Amino acid sequence: MKGIIFNLIEEVVVEHHGPDRWEHLLDAAGLEGVYTSLGNYDDTELQRLVRAAGEALAQPDAAVLRWVGRSAMPLLVRRWPAFFTAHQTTVSFLRSLNGVIHPEVRKLFSGANCPHFAFSTRADGALLLGYASARRLCDLAHGFIEGAADYYQEAPVLEHLSCMHHGDAKCLMSVQVPRR
Repeated sequence: MKGIIFNLIEEVVVEHHGPDRWEHLLDAAGLEGVYTSLGNYDDTELQRLVRAAGEALAQPDAAVLRWVGRSAMPLLVRRWPAFFTAHQTTVSFLRSLNGVIHPEVRKLFSGANCPHFAFSTRADGALLLGYASARRLCDLAHGFIEGAADYYQEAPVLEHLSCMHHGDAKCLMSVQVPRR
């Protein structure tokens, strides 16, 4: 996993809970915590960090990942505003992930293994978003979607219709954005 993910987690934790909490989480996870954005780190380090945060906050890992994703989105907006200002809605932004955003991520962070998304639209207008990744970080993706919706000042209803954590081959989320 690329260090940029660890950097985002650190920034979110420090911003919301202070630098001492970050150090406590690293200690609880048994990690050194020196992450460079371009570095590659074992996925188990993220799992240990999330587990330590979940224990500290008395929250399940899924809730921690959603919180990190949602809280990290403003940081991403500040770093790469063009990815966001090119769109007017959450759904438009999400549809750009495979074709625009993730190719740019791969250019910036050589070797980045981004998830793949499949898109379709239900009869009721909801976006169906298929998530496929060996890392199984659908809850982080869920949080990023919520953070994007916050940016576009929308309040979508997100629903996991299927999930790899429940034995499904991939995750499928419904993103229903109420009309304004």
